[in-house]
Amino acid sequence: MKNTYKVISLYYFCNIGKNEILDIKERLLNFEKQHITGLIILGEEGINGTICGPKKKIDLLFNLLKIILKTSDLNEKISFSEKKIFKKLKIKIKPEIVTIGIKDINPTKKKGRYLDASNWNKLIENEDTIIIDTRNYYEVSLGTFKNAINPNTRNFREFPKWVSSKLDKSIKDKKNCTIAMFCTGGIRCEKATSLLRSKGYKNVFHLKGGILKYLETIEPDKSLYEGECYVFDDRVTVNNKLKKGSYSICHACGMPLSIENKKRAEYIEGIQCHFCINKFTDIDRERFAERQKQFSKEKK
Repeated sequence: MKNTYKVISLYYFCNIGKNEILDIKERLLNFEKQHITGLIILGEEGINGTICGPKKKIDLLFNLLKIILKTSDLNEKISFSEKKIFKKLKIKIKPEIVTIGIKDINPTKKKGRYLDASNWNKLIENEDTIIIDTRNYYEVSLGTFKNAINPNTRNFREFPKWVSSKLDKSIKDKKNCTIAMFCTGGIRCEKATSLLRSKGYKNVFHLKGGILKYLETIEPDKSLYEGECYVFDDRVTVNNKLKKGSYSICHACGMPLSIENKKRAEYIEGIQCHFCINKFTDIDRERFAERQKQFSKEKK
């Protein structure tokens, strides 16, 4: 049966007490018995995660979160999958629900302005708008919006350094320039707008719900997103219809691989790809080969 599992990606910036975090974690873990899988990150600044499971059970969990956090808007993005996209349910407690590494950055106090899909299109079609993709370099390489700047970061923690070393030096008028920022689900670009606002930028906008919400709501013939979108689950990427994309993952280094990448001479399933052929030792590859044997047995 197609579309068996409902997938909800969500996040919400709010203040959560330390004791309350532990209580929320225990309540959410109870849903693993109801075939819910996913990854949820909890912190004193809010919640971030993706959950997958049967529609009725997912809706129960999602509605519980709304009650617990006292909000009707969890920046949810909805899609469906024929298979589970996580192996189990993990609840992690971290200092930041998305790590930028600066304590004073707080989207609940200061951030950019939300834009929905149609207004986002109007803004980025203006040639004076500075469009910034706040995702990691390998995510950007799979798809992005035309004319978007790629900061070439390996992780979000590197983004503030790029702003200081590149963006700040290239923009002379922080008050009058217009900046549009986006990411996968909206959480990184929201925090990024908070960073820019703290540095004196005034006209800062971000795509509400990120690329996933954009693809969920925009009509295909009006979409300005080009390529596929990387997601942090077993689907690897989704296409413009939010269906599993054409990429798979290298189980050695974690890089996304296209069909063409897997045809290269360097590629050995589960052991290496052209991205990581010089990163591991022979001992590492022996270990990967043994792991791949176990994967193959499980599939059979």
